[in-house]
Amino acid sequence: MKSDKILILGSCGQIGVELTLALRTQYGNDAVIATDIKEEHGLLKGTGPFYQVDVMDINAVLALVKKEQITQIYLLAALLSATGEKMPLKAWDINMTSLLQVLEMSVQEKIAKVYWPSSIAVFGSSTPKQSTPQKTIVEPETVYGISKYAGENWCQYYAKRYGLDVRSIRYPGLISWKSLPGGGTTDYAVDIYLQALAQKKYTCFLSEHTYLPMMYMDDAIRATIELMEAPADRLSTRLAYNISAMSFSPKEIAASIQKHIPDFSIDYAPDFRQQIADGWPQSIDDRLAQEDWNWKAAFDLEKMTATMLENLSK
Repeated sequence: MKSDKILILGSCGQIGVELTLALRTQYGNDAVIATDIKEEHGLLKGTGPFYQVDVMDINAVLALVKKEQITQIYLLAALLSATGEKMPLKAWDINMTSLLQVLEMSVQEKIAKVYWPSSIAVFGSSTPKQSTPQKTIVEPETVYGISKYAGENWCQYYAKRYGLDVRSIRYPGLISWKSLPGGGTTDYAVDIYLQALAQKKYTCFLSEHTYLPMMYMDDAIRATIELMEAPADRLSTRLAYNISAMSFSPKEIAASIQKHIPDFSIDYAPDFRQQIADGWPQSIDDRLAQEDWNWKAAFDLEKMTATMLENLSK
């Protein structure tokens, strides 16, 4: 077991649950302190320490950092894209204030490493759609995307100005059977599996040919930990890294499900999330992550569908 002491802010969200469990396996249960404004997630109960903490209450966060002698912080708390469009000022406040407070506290408390997730939502309709490069036109069109791109620049600023070792990934849509999605535009790709098993039909809020970059959660968790464990001198950017696994449309994921559930059917009723999705890339160029820390995805669509249906059916 390693000697680091890790604090996870937002441990009960879609990424947080599985990242907490993975880090506890790697570092030891007592070395990973989970927190959330919500009550403890059922999958986390009994696996290690948990505190109910509001990420916006920086004094409470600081007290926990001191009490537990924290050396690494993972700041996962945020309002996601679809939710953020319903309450943009609240989304900006939560996403930005929490980050700035944690960055400032981390400098003052000499935290060794900070992780903060970004997203493909930083890209907009002016960004190249295919094989979106690491460095490209970045004009986000949602408050979530705006906050994530601003956050990337703040992370880079604190790295250059204060030497803070802060790291980040631009996640594509994430798909998992362990925890429910939290208000993102790519959530359909989780819900479709649930509805396929429960109802054998699904109404999608995106059009059938809407291609988006996606990733199975196991790959996303592994990428996060691999980046955090990479030697600092290997990292050539302190903006967030592009990572990629697969791209598919609702029609294609439905076809992959029909190989297992032949009578599954899908129809389409695009809503406000269609406009959000239309502004995002269709595929991602992640060569920099491959070069800097040997990133490579393990799951494609067929492998992910088989794994999702097998586990959800249990």
